[in-house]
Amino acid sequence: MSINRNFVLMLALAAIVAFVPAVGFLEKGAATTDGNNNFDAHANAFSYFFGDSDMDFHFGNLILGSTVNHGAEIGEAFYAASQIKDGDAASWQDEWYKLARRVEARGKKSLSGGHKESARDQLQRAAYYYRFSLLSILPDDPRLKERALKCRSLLQKAGTLFEPALEYIEIPFENTVLPGYFRQAVAGKEPAKTLIMIGGGETFAEDLFFYIAPQAFARGYNFMTVDLPGQGLLPLEGKVFRADMNVPMKAVVDYALSRSDVDPEQLAAYGISGGGGFVPQAAMHDSRIKAIAMSSAVVDAYPLFAAMPVTQATKEEIVSWTSFHGNIVKVINWRWGVPMGEPSALIEANRGFSFDPAKVTVPALLIVGDGEYKSVETKRQQELCMDNLPNPMKKLVITPSNEGASNHCIMENRSIVGQVLFDWLDEVFAK
Repeated sequence: MSINRNFVLMLALAAIVAFVPAVGFLEKGAATTDGNNNFDAHANAFSYFFGDSDMDFHFGNLILGSTVNHGAEIGEAFYAASQIKDGDAASWQDEWYKLARRVEARGKKSLSGGHKESARDQLQRAAYYYRFSLLSILPDDPRLKERALKCRSLLQKAGTLFEPALEYIEIPFENTVLPGYFRQAVAGKEPAKTLIMIGGGETFAEDLFFYIAPQAFARGYNFMTVDLPGQGLLPLEGKVFRADMNVPMKAVVDYALSRSDVDPEQLAAYGISGGGGFVPQAAMHDSRIKAIAMSSAVVDAYPLFAAMPVTQATKEEIVSWTSFHGNIVKVINWRWGVPMGEPSALIEANRGFSFDPAKVTVPALLIVGDGEYKSVETKRQQELCMDNLPNPMKKLVITPSNEGASNHCIMENRSIVGQVLFDWLDEVFAK
């Protein structure tokens, strides 16, 4: 039997590529084994698919990580990735959008035929594919709002097919609303344990639903998440990130405790990325929050942003960035209300984004990936937090690289996050 020579060459090339690390972010380095003061939130422990490190981070963590919670399908995700030009923003936006439309059509067909289970599965995935297509779309592009609202409407439609239903909610706040989602663990009016999930500098509420909501339901927790100022589409209304995030968080807790199905003695909040600062800050000011978790603790965002390679980039480096990476950075700047072409401005914009661990008196859990913990600044802030938290029910968990739980927010292994978080919360609320 003869072997196709081109096929052999392709296999050899694939084997080589599999061992080539992602470039860009990791070269400037947060999660390096020798330890340094840099903090790169978009550094991967290893490469997933793309040579562009920022694109690879989002593909491996946001997208592939969501497959366990029905946010994506492996075959669909890798097909879309295979059609994307590495590092090209427009190509990324187009391929996820085309996939979203195909899956949406399939979901609507099932729904029209009365096949609710199939429709729910397809529609929630289509919603999240629209979300992926938003990555690297700039705020002056009308497609940003159009696709974000499409994502929201499809998840709302899919939400009606859950039992109990996934509710879309809007919390009044300063002449606007904080949009989000709530789902009961069990139908009825009996009060239950509740987890409020808060994201960071790049998140939409939909990300947090696909991050860990199914793990919450499976363990008997109500799940609630919202966009705070700076998140989702709120910057389009001028609602950018602010140092006093405890103020919008108060409105979130007000809403949660207005519901008869929320047990006020078992209300927890979990923040990832920037939410690792917003949640403990809220707990400092609001004793109604009974336990908190952070991935990881952001005691002070100012030195953390100062340690980011992206904020230290020279003009020559900025010009050399791919369109995908460049646009991602511009959007982050927009969310903080600073000029999109000046990433260094993010440092000063984060002055005052802090909390005092000594004033966080509730039980607290810190979960940080092994790779992220290798950053000197990240490690310093976790130790500072742990050393000063006054409640004896405090815990630091470093999730391991050899179980694929190394990166920022540990998005690549949500099963481990669910195990660590809910096992700990169950123990806290049992006392």
